[in-house]
Amino acid sequence: MSSKRKVIITCAVTGAIHTPSMSEYLPVTANEIAEAAIGAAEAGAAIVHLHARNPEDGRPDQTAEAFQPFLEVIKQRSDCVVNITTGGAPTMSIQERVRPAAKWQPEVASLNMGSMNFGLFPMLKRFEGQLKHEWERNYIGDKGILFHNTFEDIEYLLTTLGANGTRFEFECYDTAHLYNLKHFVDAGLVSGPLFIQTAFGLMGGIGAHPDDVMHMKRTADRLFGDTYEWSVLGAGRNQLPIAAMSVAMGGHVRVGLEDSLWAGPGRLATSSAEQVLAARQVIEGLGLTIATPDEAREMLQLKGPGKVAF
Repeated sequence: MSSKRKVIITCAVTGAIHTPSMSEYLPVTANEIAEAAIGAAEAGAAIVHLHARNPEDGRPDQTAEAFQPFLEVIKQRSDCVVNITTGGAPTMSIQERVRPAAKWQPEVASLNMGSMNFGLFPMLKRFEGQLKHEWERNYIGDKGILFHNTFEDIEYLLTTLGANGTRFEFECYDTAHLYNLKHFVDAGLVSGPLFIQTAFGLMGGIGAHPDDVMHMKRTADRLFGDTYEWSVLGAGRNQLPIAAMSVAMGGHVRVGLEDSLWAGPGRLATSSAEQVLAARQVIEGLGLTIATPDEAREMLQLKGPGKVAF
């Protein structure tokens, strides 16, 4: 692990897990997504992780055209690092999922490092009475979702996007995903510094116990040594406790309404910026400093905002 004591905050402002009926604060329209991203950056996020949604009903939209309006606004008003998802929604094909990043050639794109069961259905019981759209009920309640990320899929994303100088947020939901990443490093398709985002508490992936966090960290240290930057995301109520563990252990953090709708027990976050400020308070409370976008670019060796296609 790097000994740098600047902490990168990534903020994922909307995602594809939560649905609009779950929170009035979840951004859906292009304007809402742009404002959420800019607000998060102003609060201290160096990187904003972006998905798009259908403005009418809020379902995930992975067309390149859906991203254009908010990408242009964010670039005009902020110097934050833009990270475009290739996860899209777990029900989409790899061809659908790659389109926005292939078109807009961002500095960073997310890359999920293994196939997995993707269990959103436990949320159905909590929110069933307030869901406004039938697609939400069908999507959340589906116990058969398999998030498809084969070795072939991963190689396709690496070569397609890597050709444009895009680097990756490697999303690892279990220990095997770290070993999958090591395979691509050994094959020469990936080089450091790696930006490894370990995800905890999503059903189908590793749990959110402190021992799980330690296990992922030890495994990554053994596999990648000092060639990576480690970050964490904790789903739901695990967001800040796991962020605090990462910061104390030399890592970075990801927050945002994609990963958690909450700002405290039973209290919805009114924005992703609110969660960024909470993470920043943890970081600065430990005597550390948040990374600026340019410091994050230097740490991750990104190509810079002048070389994107938006």
